[in-house]
Amino acid sequence: MVESSRGRLDVVFHALSDSTRRSMLRSLARRQCSVGELAAPFDISLAAASKHIKVLERAGLVRRSVRGRTHICRLDAGPLRDGVEWMRFYERFWNESLDALETALLQEDQGE
Repeated sequence: MVESSRGRLDVVFHALSDSTRRSMLRSLARRQCSVGELAAPFDISLAAASKHIKVLERAGLVRRSVRGRTHICRLDAGPLRDGVEWMRFYERFWNESLDALETALLQEDQGE
């Protein structure tokens, strides 16, 4: 992975590290929402919600448009691809490790 890709991955994982932001993304996966709608389920101010949204925007996970005085947010799941690719490496690692363990245990059972 090139350096810029690693930097993007760090920003995405940082954005996903907070449960409020993950919940906001889940809401946006269902439909576009205003900042107020994203803030509503939480005991936070609109300013705090906006800060969370800015972190998601920096990660490229949220796109914001302005309609009059209303800020509308929508999900852009594209940046999650780097994270999924990173996790697939470890999925393959663990699958191969567990397959090797299973083979060793079967050979041990056959040897007894």
